[in-house]
Amino acid sequence: MPLIILAGGIAIVVTLLGTPLLIRLLQKHGYSQAIRMSTDDIQYPEHTGKVGTPSMGGAAMIIGIVLAYGITHVVFWSWPSVSGLLALWLVLGLGAVGFADDYLKSFRQRSTGIRARTKLIGQAFVALTFAVAAVNFPDAQGYTPASQAISFVRDTPLVLPMGLFVLWVWFLITATTNGVNLTDGLDGLATGAALASFLAYTVMTVWQFNQSCGATAAVNCYQVRDPLDLTVFASACAGACFGFLWWNTHPARIFMGDTGSLALGGGIAGLAIMSRTELLLALTGGLFFLITVSVIMQVGSFKLTGKRVFRMAPLHHHFELLGWPEILIVVRFWIIQGLCAAAALTLFFGEWVVPWSNQ
Repeated sequence: MPLIILAGGIAIVVTLLGTPLLIRLLQKHGYSQAIRMSTDDIQYPEHTGKVGTPSMGGAAMIIGIVLAYGITHVVFWSWPSVSGLLALWLVLGLGAVGFADDYLKSFRQRSTGIRARTKLIGQAFVALTFAVAAVNFPDAQGYTPASQAISFVRDTPLVLPMGLFVLWVWFLITATTNGVNLTDGLDGLATGAALASFLAYTVMTVWQFNQSCGATAAVNCYQVRDPLDLTVFASACAGACFGFLWWNTHPARIFMGDTGSLALGGGIAGLAIMSRTELLLALTGGLFFLITVSVIMQVGSFKLTGKRVFRMAPLHHHFELLGWPEILIVVRFWIIQGLCAAAALTLFFGEWVVPWSNQ
């Protein structure tokens, strides 16, 4: 559809042309992210070549997403939907939390950024306001942006009470944002993986629009509010990742920072919640899930047994210490994420085909 192509195209152009401007601005003022160096006690992967690389590149992606979404609606004379605005709220709100962290790291040279508790409070505020708003604002058919039912490829019969639903949404958003943040440790790794996730959601939501209960009388139609606008948002996010990747791939000219990782994680989680594919998030964001599990295993094993499972966590640093070149790790992990996204699409479309064939 033209509006999907337009949203993705605008985001690509904005980030492709805007990111070098941001790079020059940050370099002019000498703002860069601190790089961890090995000591006699702790060995880190060799990243001396990254010293001086500016961070906060996620700001360029956020601007690209917002402009692409907004301009697309202006061009087609359409109002933004509640679902689309809630998705933007996650990107902007969580991006602001990440920006505060990056600001302290780069501008104030505080290597730890904001306190972990402060960051969690900020994430919780954005997630909880999203959760409350998402089960309100029904459309003409009575569909709200999110459902209190736990979903896989569509809603399941398991409906959560409001309190548990809010906690569930908070968990999904926090886990996804932190997963993207943990993955953002090598040039282009998190950006390319997020691109695959957003492309998967672009495909799924446009299919939900074509097979929505308002467009077809099929028994297996989708009860999703604003699926087309979610497609526009997903396409804008994919385009922003694509344009930013030009500057973020090895050797990276800029890092996305927490500004980008939290914003992208929020966008992915929001799409999963509002497209009714929450549990499928383990595959649409498969690499982020795998990286997070590696950290949990490492910490849990060390606390329980005093032994480490990996040479270093997150998982990509383990392979660095094994001597794998950075580009090799990134490309192979991209392949893993691509396979996970393909598996998610297979399950999504398979669920639609099987009951249809049994009619």
